[in-house]
Amino acid sequence: MGLNDRKVKILAAIIKDYIASAEPIASRTIAKKYDFGLSSATIRNEMSDLEEMGYVVAPHASSGRIPSDKGYRLYVDQVMKRGRLTQEQQNLIVQALQAEMGRMEGLMQEMAKAIAYVTNYTTIATQKMAKRHVVKHVQLIPVDGAVVAMVIVTVQNEVKNATVVLPVPASPSMVSKISATLLRGLGGTSVDDLGNPLYISMMRHQFAQAGLDAATADALLQAVCKALDMDEPEQVHAIGIKNLLEYPEFADLEKARAIMGVLEEKDGLLALLSGSGDSIQITIGEENDDAVLRDCSIIRAKISIDQHFCGNIAIIGPTRMDYTQVISVLQTALTTLGLK
Repeated sequence: MGLNDRKVKILAAIIKDYIASAEPIASRTIAKKYDFGLSSATIRNEMSDLEEMGYVVAPHASSGRIPSDKGYRLYVDQVMKRGRLTQEQQNLIVQALQAEMGRMEGLMQEMAKAIAYVTNYTTIATQKMAKRHVVKHVQLIPVDGAVVAMVIVTVQNEVKNATVVLPVPASPSMVSKISATLLRGLGGTSVDDLGNPLYISMMRHQFAQAGLDAATADALLQAVCKALDMDEPEQVHAIGIKNLLEYPEFADLEKARAIMGVLEEKDGLLALLSGSGDSIQITIGEENDDAVLRDCSIIRAKISIDQHFCGNIAIIGPTRMDYTQVISVLQTALTTLGLK
């Protein structure tokens, strides 16, 4: 039994209507609502085949069908198209993010607020919290060819070390020249400065004046950022936790309490976001490691600007969440940040 185009269209119709209604979808509903040119009896047979194949389930003997996790997975991987946001929704996201572009500290929180408001799902964001390390001294020591050791001393008299592989081998005199350029540019700067595109541009200009290329400047600045950033704690922003309680899937008090428990614990939230990758990732129902979240879907993304890690974002809703809308909202946010 194959999954032909007709079955895929019927599955997509079931998912679309179930997302909107949270009620099992009957064959007669699809026959009336969608112009498939099929009778109710034919659609009912196709739905029986979809159930046998595991893409839908019948919650009650006489009811219609609802999508299974397998059905949702097929939908998001092969069928779903990007949804369209209203101009008001787009403006809300763009304005919230653009207001914070100059100060990274509030960016992830504002991003979470905007997404939670537009989608009405729970949104979790993590953000690196700077310890306000300020550079007092920096020196490079030749190691072997293109490899140099970097020693950074902060105004708090903490010593940070890093190993850097330069784009090309450098002589001891060249390493000394690079050290002097770094010290001139980095003295008195903080992690926040190093995340500012204008500051990076200024440092590249200083390196160019010293006869050094942009690739060398970028490699060194990334090493400095990593050295200053490596022991910074993460702040977690959980926005719209109670939004989940509005959905009938979580009307059961015990189930709601269990989910709230996960979403109110920082360690649990950090674990939830740990799988974020460079592209948008979707985890559906039974794919979640935590059994408490088996009735939820989670859409995650890692946020990095100019190769500087800002944090992770995750949108959590019932498995019947409006995937097209959430993906559109997240992609709008990423586009606003210059990431897509």
